Amino acid sequence: MTIRHLLGIGAFVNLLVATLLVSSEQNATGADWPQYRGPQRDGISGDRGLLQEWPAGGPKLLWRYSEAGLGYAGPAIVGDRLYTAGGRGDSEYVFALDLKTAEGGKPRELWSTRVGPLFTWKGNSWNAGPNVTPTVDGDLIYTLGGFGDLVCVEAATGKERWRVNLPGDLGGAVNPIGGGLEEPTPLGWGYAAAPLVDGDKLICVPGGKKGLLAALDKTTGKVLWRSAEVTDQASYSSPLAVDVGGVRQYIQATNKGIVGVAAADGKRLWSYDRSPAYDDVVIATPVFHDNAVYSSVGFDQGCDLARLIVQGQSIAAEKVYSTKVVQSRDGGIVRVREHLYGYSEKGGWICQEFKTGKIVWSEAEALGRGSLTLADGRLYCCAEKGGVVALVEPSPEGWKEHGRLKLPQESKQRRPSGGLWTHPVIANGRLYIRDQEFVYCYDVKK
Repeated sequence: MTIRHLLGIGAFVNLLVATLLVSSEQNATGADWPQYRGPQRDGISGDRGLLQEWPAGGPKLLWRYSEAGLGYAGPAIVGDRLYTAGGRGDSEYVFALDLKTAEGGKPRELWSTRVGPLFTWKGNSWNAGPNVTPTVDGDLIYTLGGFGDLVCVEAATGKERWRVNLPGDLGGAVNPIGGGLEEPTPLGWGYAAAPLVDGDKLICVPGGKKGLLAALDKTTGKVLWRSAEVTDQASYSSPLAVDVGGVRQYIQATNKGIVGVAAADGKRLWSYDRSPAYDDVVIATPVFHDNAVYSSVGFDQGCDLARLIVQGQSIAAEKVYSTKVVQSRDGGIVRVREHLYGYSEKGGWICQEFKTGKIVWSEAEALGRGSLTLADGRLYCCAEKGGVVALVEPSPEGWKEHGRLKLPQESKQRRPSGGLWTHPVIANGRLYIRDQEFVYCYDVKK
């Protein structure tokens, strides 16, 4: 082998190493947030290289956008674009912001597309506008309005590809238990289950006599199947896609409990029927871990863990515990190894053992009721009142705070009984907080 060959090999190796280093850096420092509760729908961001301790006063505020409109839809972040939805005037819109134009000012709106009429009704003091974070899948975006308008648009232009109205076209209904709109079609506090893309299917939750869940062709909106054996009215909880015993399935929380249906045809695989049934709004998305499903509901309801047992060709759900020690309303629950973290209406911020349900600690004074997201070993806990976000280390030893920030201004458009209920989003070194018309962006990179 000649020196020239060796030099050529050396140059190739150097180029390969450089390429791998660049790729590694990109993977380590950046992570998109394409849907509600993040890439895996577990409230966990894949972002790395983030501040572990905040300076006094919190991280740097990069920009504020003040025209997002009414609603609780969170941001979906893919690349240099932010997608969300909001009520403007008497309609709901899905829209895109160009994050490249945001530094030093505010992001430029690229397009907006009407989804449907503004969800509200006379005397509603709780919410108005869309509840659902858009789901981004490649060059398509799926969004759901409060009245059940499920719309697919092009990510680049906002051009509508197809639409389906869940109550009108699919016979859907939302469980009005706990209040909300009941006539002429039960819609409660408006549709809130975020659409789920799984392969070629779009999974939605119309609810009602034709089936709780529906699978649509994600490119055309054509109905592929309905879960005809499961006819609960829709809750406000979003579905999960999991594999149990080699079987792909979708898990959905309802007022009766938790159910799993086959991804292939929507047939019921198992159900966990809680006794007594939840008699108020079911909002939190279940937590799936080690073939077990955890669900929690606020308003004095409680939490449950059901273990899924594979028995030949069938699956059975077995109760592990059912208790009132944790009552999570709308702030979500995040699992870190074998512990759960979140806000409980009983006890405040909590750490709970996943397998046993035992409360490890609770903290009621440090921060009021709120929502949370995990990123790079820290919990971002956002209070629903007061505009405060705390950076907390998830630890079974107790509440370990590493700084906090206060929003410059809270929404003045919120309904009187509402709060800052949109969960924090961490993507590509940025923290996003949505409070109705406001979207705040903070720099949380090291």
